[in-house]
Amino acid sequence: MAWNEPDGSQGRDPWSGRNNSSGPPDLDELLQKIGKFFQKLGGPGKGEWLSGKWVLLLGLVGVVWITTGIYIVDQAERGVVLRFGSYEITTFPGLRWHWPYPFESVQIVNTEQIRNIEVGYRGGGGAHPPMGSVPAESLMLTQDENIIDIKFAVQYRVKEAKDFLYNLKEPALTLQQVTESAVREVIGKSKMDFVLTEGRGEIVDRARHLIQDTLDRYESGIDVTSVNMQDAQPPEEVQAAFADAVKAREDEQRLKSEAEAYSNDILPKARGAAARQLEEANGYRSRVVASAEGEANRFVKVLEQYEKAPEVTRERLYLSSMEEILANGTKVLVGNQSNQLLYLPLDQLIGSHRATRLDPALTSGPELQVTSSSNDPGRARHDRSRGER
Repeated sequence: MAWNEPDGSQGRDPWSGRNNSSGPPDLDELLQKIGKFFQKLGGPGKGEWLSGKWVLLLGLVGVVWITTGIYIVDQAERGVVLRFGSYEITTFPGLRWHWPYPFESVQIVNTEQIRNIEVGYRGGGGAHPPMGSVPAESLMLTQDENIIDIKFAVQYRVKEAKDFLYNLKEPALTLQQVTESAVREVIGKSKMDFVLTEGRGEIVDRARHLIQDTLDRYESGIDVTSVNMQDAQPPEEVQAAFADAVKAREDEQRLKSEAEAYSNDILPKARGAAARQLEEANGYRSRVVASAEGEANRFVKVLEQYEKAPEVTRERLYLSSMEEILANGTKVLVGNQSNQLLYLPLDQLIGSHRATRLDPALTSGPELQVTSSSNDPGRARHDRSRGER
């Protein structure tokens, strides 16, 4: 016996308390009631063909169809809604709804994702298998008619979802071709040495601005975040010669640096020596000038005294000169009455006398004394000659 069939006992039927009915409402009966309701709405003779089952089924299908228009846009995404294939609106993050197919459709685009394209090589990222160098893209002609093998990588993101989806048929391919064209233009206006040495940063900046300007004119909806020069070198056939040229250039720079270092070391020393010599010359000049001025002033003073007393002044000058001359001499000549000259080695005597005074132990004999007598005829004669003068 089924759970909803009464067994004659009270309270065993769970539906017994509902208006004394013997069972639950029949689904067919419910559908018939709904069909009759729609028949009344349609008027007599117009809705007889539509049964209640089909009405409910259509209602359920309608609910499912409406729910298919619900979609979610993440924080890093934008939703592009099309109505009958034509752009309608761009929706922002959140729970959204659009009219279901065939009226409207939506495409979700990630605007924060950093995408990458490669020019001149394939690194194996994304859908491309690893291919290495692509000569058709990497070989470019410089301004000085040299061929250079150069490779670029470009990172970008979507800044306008509608333009990215519908203004370009293949955005990645378009960006790759625009990058190749821009790089060829920049390389064609630059010399090979500039590209391979100090010009890498400038080349990258010029290429990035040119790529972005071209994409903006296309209304591509792409924002170039960075452009990187992966490699730049001469073709393989001339790499040996180019390596020699680079080595010679490095030697040149090294020798220049050494010369500058030597110059920075020697020039300050030379300037210091020159300044010292100038100061010494200025000091010597000042000393000589002052000495000459002092001698001139002394001569003027002596001249004034000579004009006042010529004899006395002449005697004083003579004595002063002789004192100055004899004070520097070490030999003494003494005359006697027999017109003979006596030589005294006073320099040796004075030297030994000084050594004895410094260290008495150096000599064991009596101290040598040199005296002169006032009765010396030579001295008397010298005194008489002075009196006669």
